[in-house]
Amino acid sequence: MRRALFALLGAWLLIVPAQAETRWKLVRSYPHDPGAFTEGLFYHDGALYESTGLEGESEIRKVDPKSGKVLARRIVPRPYFGEGIVNWKDRLISLTWRHRQGFVWKLDDFSPVSQFRYEGEGWGLTQDGRSLIMSDGTAQLRFLDPEGLTEERRITVTWNGRLVERLNELEYVKGEIWANIWYDTHIVRIDPRTGAVIDWLDIAPLLKASGARDSEAVANGIAYDAKADRLFVTGKNWARLFEIRVGK
Repeated sequence: MRRALFALLGAWLLIVPAQAETRWKLVRSYPHDPGAFTEGLFYHDGALYESTGLEGESEIRKVDPKSGKVLARRIVPRPYFGEGIVNWKDRLISLTWRHRQGFVWKLDDFSPVSQFRYEGEGWGLTQDGRSLIMSDGTAQLRFLDPEGLTEERRITVTWNGRLVERLNELEYVKGEIWANIWYDTHIVRIDPRTGAVIDWLDIAPLLKASGARDSEAVANGIAYDAKADRLFVTGKNWARLFEIRVGK
């Protein structure tokens, strides 16, 4: 099974560019809980909000970015496998992997508000100020009504006419959708109107510096602080959170 997976991933590598064009540099790094199997990440009012996966270990957390200290947490009950999260007004919306079950929590104390359903798998989640944007592990991104949590439309993500699949954790950055690619160190920048890939970042050097020791400890987690124009990235079971600056 693992050989078949890596054969598939080898074929995928032919799709991405030999060298990503978007340049970046490391600003600084911060502690990150190496026990956090990161599935969702966003920045809001001075704090990081993070969701972790794995059945029986899934949580929603509020985290101090500088120290990595968990300031508040909510356990996602079995049998759910926590996935993407995003804020909307005074709420936090979270997905689960294969149970087609979403949850709405109060942002301030993570107390439960309501639940909702969706088709297929839940992976990443972000928002553009008008809609929630959801990935499901395919090349498609769904736009949801943030109040009714129903699907409004979809876009298909492509690069040079080919599908870009395994879209994972999402973040909305300066009018673009940024997405981790599962089992890859590339971050893809997507035009939210057409689904066309604008460019790529390759954060492979950060994987080496992350302290990751397992094949499942992949890059997954993008958070943007719009007020200070700061970009954070991390991964599953990474011991470091990295602040990077993108430039030409």
